[in-house]
Amino acid sequence: QVQLVESGGGLVQAGGSLRLSCTASGSIFTIDLMGWYRQAPGKPRELVAAINNGGTTNYADSVQGRFTISRDNAKNTVYLQMTSLKSEDTAVYYCNLKMFSHNYWGQGTRVTVSS
Repeated sequence: QVQLVESGGGLVQAGGSLRLSCTASGSIFTIDLMGWYRQAPGKPRELVAAINNGGTTNYADSVQGRFTISRDNAKNTVYLQMTSLKSEDTAVYYCNLKMFSHNYWGQGTRVTVSS
């Protein structure tokens, strides 16, 4: 079993910043990929950013240049630094871990950006 615990969501004004954290615990072996997805009301879940074992990152076009994903392999933790937040960033953010072709998800943390 793998558990993902997220923290760092909240309410912020447009233009502000937040940092999300996600720590994995349980039967952790070699993590292939960790990332963040988000789901806004009435919309499908979408990839925000991901980072692999080697530190290679991938971002959605909508957050490129504003969000930074990083990872502490020793702590099995992934971070998402979000800056210049916009109202359209409002969503529930989910941590994702891929290991041995399995997907694991956190419970989600809500980010609300007020304009």
